[in-house]
Amino acid sequence: MKTNNTEGLTMFEINVLIQQGGRFVIFPNTISKLVKKFKCSNIYFIRPEEKTFKYALKHFFVNLAVSWRAFPLAPIYVVTSLYYLIKGGKDYTQTILSELNRNNPVYNPNTQYLQFN
Repeated sequence: MKTNNTEGLTMFEINVLIQQGGRFVIFPNTISKLVKKFKCSNIYFIRPEEKTFKYALKHFFVNLAVSWRAFPLAPIYVVTSLYYLIKGGKDYTQTILSELNRNNPVYNPNTQYLQFN
């Protein structure tokens, strides 16, 4: 999955923004092609002062337009989308932060070999 709104941010800056109230959220999408259903979404990094409504509304309209093809469960998908629109998305901050920390190691130089003249 692609993480949006983290372009140009270092891990240190992301950690500081999370301590100030930032979070990683996902808005669930269900795309159906006759028999098959695909559940997918992008990950959004929401900064402390930012509102989630602009991201959630887009996903709600996608669910409203596309998930109706999965006839028996379509109303459930649209209601779930509306629920997460109101709630502000599923919060995946701790999961994604632990994954980022595991895959982005901190550089610790070995100062034993540095010579200062």
